Amino acid sequence: MSQFRLARLSLLLAAIGLNMLPALSHAQDAQPAAPAAGAPAAAPADTVRPEVFKLLDPAVVKASMDAKNYADVQSRIDQVAAIPALTPYELFVLNRLRVALASTTNNAPMAMTALEAVIESGKLDKKAQGDFIQALANYHYNAKDYSNAIKWFTRYQTETGDVAGVRQYIIRAYYFNNDFARAKQELMSDITAKQQAGQTPSLEELQLLANTGSKSKDQATYLIAMENLVRYYPSDDYWSDLLGRLQGKAGYSDRFALDVLRLQNQAVKTMSPEDYSDMGEIALQNAFPTEAKKVLDAGFAKGVLGTGANAAKHKKLRDQANKAAADDAKGIAAGEASALKSKDGTGLINLGYAYVTMDQFDKGIDLIQKGIAKGGLKRPEDAKLRLGYSYAMAGKKDEAIKELESVKGTDGVSDLARYWIFWLNRPATAAAAAPAAAQ
Repeated sequence: MSQFRLARLSLLLAAIGLNMLPALSHAQDAQPAAPAAGAPAAAPADTVRPEVFKLLDPAVVKASMDAKNYADVQSRIDQVAAIPALTPYELFVLNRLRVALASTTNNAPMAMTALEAVIESGKLDKKAQGDFIQALANYHYNAKDYSNAIKWFTRYQTETGDVAGVRQYIIRAYYFNNDFARAKQELMSDITAKQQAGQTPSLEELQLLANTGSKSKDQATYLIAMENLVRYYPSDDYWSDLLGRLQGKAGYSDRFALDVLRLQNQAVKTMSPEDYSDMGEIALQNAFPTEAKKVLDAGFAKGVLGTGANAAKHKKLRDQANKAAADDAKGIAAGEASALKSKDGTGLINLGYAYVTMDQFDKGIDLIQKGIAKGGLKRPEDAKLRLGYSYAMAGKKDEAIKELESVKGTDGVSDLARYWIFWLNRPATAAAAAPAAAQ
């Protein structure tokens, strides 16, 4: 999270320290009224006494600062601080100089003390007041004093009316202060508001939401973040993480192992060797040898399979898939009459998807539709999911989304349908870089 360290502090300090001291005028020797015996001479409002002016003469102080003679500037500050009964304006001037010196010499403790004194002096105009408050908040943030950072950032919002400018840092301060519940609340509020307005949440706030879920062991929040990262900023890592988390979600059914791998194979550029071989094995077990052959061929073509300690195992699995796919291509037509006569539509759905894996999309989709219409299905939502992603593989985006949006269920089926929609609606740049559908 170091990339979120405030970088504007130096700019703010440059702005507020441009004039190290306000324009100084000093009280003349002649005063309207003599002070009481033994009391120090008082200076009129917004002026400094001669003894203070002598030490803080702006021309002299600037010359020392320009010459990097910081010891001289510090000595002048110390001498003024020792003068009895400094007036509020003299203290204001003195603390302005402390801010300038501290920011130049990276003396954060002195800067924070002086900034707070200047802010509370009541002698800044509205614009300067906001700049000083923001600078103090930044100092606390960079010092990892997040409670005080929140306090001063919030005051900045109140006094300037600029709520959005520092909001991201307030939320990050909650996160770094281990107030994950508040960080989640604020992040979800912002993300939801953007989505409702048709805007895209930023990558940084989605990553922060994921980190919030991870740090607080809140898997539901982490999953929400990953879903949105996949939706708006898809990458191989995000997709693999999301699909892996889905399989650990409460209530998820492991019968979707092949369905998960089908989506992963579409969504990522390259799967792991285990995913390629697992998908090949499960596809063979489920009587989809052409699908097994394609995914194994892809693994070999990308140099992921056929190397290392499991090279022989990969080759054997590929040989099995090649033989089974060839046999299936010869006999698939014979299964259609049997499937049509069946009491339920399961056979038609399986046969239809087999045709989809052979790139005979129209025929395959037609058979799946007939199978769903025939009914008698043990899990009709699974069939709708398969029809939805068959449309997707056929390049029929609108039909795919319509079908996938109709899928209901709490065992993972509706999650998979929604994730397929994320993939179909992926940003144009991601779509251009995505692998083509398995051939």
